[in-house]
Amino acid sequence: MSMGFDDQDTVSAETMQGLDWPCLRQFCVFLENRVGRLNDLMRLVESMDTRVIAVSLVDSVDFAIARLMFSNADRAREKLELSGFPFSESDVIGVLLPDGDKPFTNVCTQLVKAEINIHHAYPLLFRKNGMGAVALFVDDNDRAAQALRAAGLEVLTDGALMEDDEHF
Repeated sequence: MSMGFDDQDTVSAETMQGLDWPCLRQFCVFLENRVGRLNDLMRLVESMDTRVIAVSLVDSVDFAIARLMFSNADRAREKLELSGFPFSESDVIGVLLPDGDKPFTNVCTQLVKAEINIHHAYPLLFRKNGMGAVALFVDDNDRAAQALRAAGLEVLTDGALMEDDEHF
């Protein structure tokens, strides 16, 4: 497989053991806390060839951090790099919420059993087979993915966001 980026060459996220990368990309965008700045960001990102599938705001008097996820992280990165908005990227775990009356308790319990801390979480505007999903920023993505899968929960990959079901 070619490692170039011209023509139709792509690099698969599948590992040697046949596993897809178990994380989703979260973009943290720095915004001045002034009228219209969030609107400027949303106009930019919603004009992309990708959809916003999650947004979470952390606000203070002087600035805000917008945590965003997209159906196509590579395209979002390109657009943000050209935009002039300061941003960083990190990996988060996406998990489908199981059926039942306590789906969040089920997910949290599995992570507690594995002694994994959740630093922040927010819902995804994504559904698969009618099931909702949540993004989790945890202190160990690999162990979190293993624990959730071992409990029968489905961990989302970037590929799932590009291929699957419903975006609101």
